Amino acid sequence: MTPRSLLIRTAGTNCEAELEYAWQRAGAATEILHIKRVLEAPALLRDFQLLSFPGGFSYGDDLGAGRIHAIEIRERLIEPLREFVNAGKLVYGVCNGFQVLVKTGLLPGFDFLKPGPAPALEATLTDNERGRFQDRWITVRAVSSRSPFVAEGAVFRMPIAHGEGKFLPKDDGVLAKLRANGQIVLTYVKPDGSPAAGWPDNPNGSVADIAGICDPTGRIFGLMPHPERFVDRVQGPTWTREEGTGEDGEGLGIFRNAVAHVRGA
Repeated sequence: MTPRSLLIRTAGTNCEAELEYAWQRAGAATEILHIKRVLEAPALLRDFQLLSFPGGFSYGDDLGAGRIHAIEIRERLIEPLREFVNAGKLVYGVCNGFQVLVKTGLLPGFDFLKPGPAPALEATLTDNERGRFQDRWITVRAVSSRSPFVAEGAVFRMPIAHGEGKFLPKDDGVLAKLRANGQIVLTYVKPDGSPAAGWPDNPNGSVADIAGICDPTGRIFGLMPHPERFVDRVQGPTWTREEGTGEDGEGLGIFRNAVAHVRGA
């Protein structure tokens, strides 16, 4: 079975092509649709096993990064998304897509799968602590086995490109719950994999060095760095100085893990 991956775009989305390439390299069949098409016919989600929210600047990031896109999803697509995740399918959001997932309440998503109104907002992604856009390479470590997207202990290099990437839980109770549930999936680290010691290893001031989280099921996953920009070895910043002949970049494993999970489900 070839998993089908749907990528949702809207005004201001600009990373859907490279994300589509990553899913295709991982073995998925892909389709890109504007959010308006999905809002018109939410039942089409049933035809896919993977759902992605790409990076960019949805609606110009007016009112805050990802907020307007999140509002339209929160108001009109919560029940179809609950059905999608309850069916064992996977949701992925990167950079602006991560911001959207957090601002819809799908992440951390403590109560998302329970029937009822849209979930409470338990966290946000806000202005980088240094007050400026960050566009460079960083290193992250997978610190949980909760999500099928990553293998715990793996260390990746990835590029970042964001101005509002500081992950901020609502309070200490939310942070404690994330830790207890194993929902903190990726943390910023030093290039050798040891814990970050503030900037520049933690590029945005995220609380607890958080770079990516999942929901309690592990099936909804979001992160600020861009693994889709490092799925081929030659996309790496130092590839000409590295030994080896493999073709894969370090970010490709995230997509292959998801495709393998869907095939085995």
